[in-house]
Amino acid sequence: MQLLWFIPTHGEGRYLGTAIGGRVVNFDYWRQIAQAVDHLGFTGALLPTGRSCEDAWILASTLVTHTKRMRFLVAIRPGLMSPGVAARMAATFDRISGGRLLINVVTGGDPVELAGDGLHLCHDDRYELTDEFLTVWRQIAGEEVADFQGNYLNIQGGKLLFPPVQKPYPPLWFGGSSPIAQEIAAKHVDVYLTWGEPPEQVAQKIASVRQLAEKAGRTLRFGIRLHVIVRETESQAWDAANDLIRYVDDKAIAKAQQAYSRMDSQGQHRMSELHNGSREALEISPNLWAGIGLVRGGAGTALVGDPDTVAQRMLEYTELGIDTFIFSGYPHLEEAYRVAELLFPRLPLENQPTAEPQILSPFGKLPRSKETELSVALSYLY
Repeated sequence: MQLLWFIPTHGEGRYLGTAIGGRVVNFDYWRQIAQAVDHLGFTGALLPTGRSCEDAWILASTLVTHTKRMRFLVAIRPGLMSPGVAARMAATFDRISGGRLLINVVTGGDPVELAGDGLHLCHDDRYELTDEFLTVWRQIAGEEVADFQGNYLNIQGGKLLFPPVQKPYPPLWFGGSSPIAQEIAAKHVDVYLTWGEPPEQVAQKIASVRQLAEKAGRTLRFGIRLHVIVRETESQAWDAANDLIRYVDDKAIAKAQQAYSRMDSQGQHRMSELHNGSREALEISPNLWAGIGLVRGGAGTALVGDPDTVAQRMLEYTELGIDTFIFSGYPHLEEAYRVAELLFPRLPLENQPTAEPQILSPFGKLPRSKETELSVALSYLY
């Protein structure tokens, strides 16, 4: 199992739908989160993309020198970037990071935002463009010469002079719920992502994509994007979930849902249908809570519970074929530590960190490596 975290480049706080409990997000704060991800043992972190976010490529390239192990899941945007430029960006980042780049392919699901960036294609046309883009990107990033003529792209002699570290190229991650998106995933990518839907819906997606991939002679891995609210007891976790939306009122919900309704993303529509803009019955599956989606686009569900229960729900997803979880929690810095403390020991993580033995002292817990220093200090005190 791999577990990634999330770096919030679009705002941060203790509560949703309000400025109360908000905090300033700047480079110092993002660096704290990245370094926490790095030393706690997360596989890496997702950096979001879109006009409401800071640019993920610039931020990731500044954070890479402040970290040692974590990987950065950063978006390429068909229609907003050319495949050749995107391949060069990926190869450069992969080299300077020592092979720590993961690629998130984002077609986009908001026609209004995309129009603001100059892309005026309908849903299926954007995915057809994505198909052409990935065909070319994989050739160039894989050190082939690309000559391609499609409905949207005309590439002549596209090539890469400085290759990436990872071969044949940094892994491609991709999410999309529509039939055409699933076909593209089966044809091109390495990891297919779903948002946090109930297990039976996730199982249907996995079966569909897996079948398409088999027809294409390929195999994929599967991941899921969720929030997590884990506490020492079940009641504490549900109290924390309800507290997260304590300032969310009906007006805020209506405004958010109106914005999401204009999107042509089937994934977003599926997220919205889980709660239908209502506070009633937000636990849509055992320990799967849709409250976040009332006022947040994209990933709108959270696993809620005590450590053993959340771990069990995660293992239920792994039985369906999920091996990668991308988590987030509010606020992201504190919740990264909480997840590592409470969940990591209960999970079969690929890179499980080894905890240093602890001893009790008059000053609290100290690493055993400090035992000699402590003895010297006590000799002076006593």
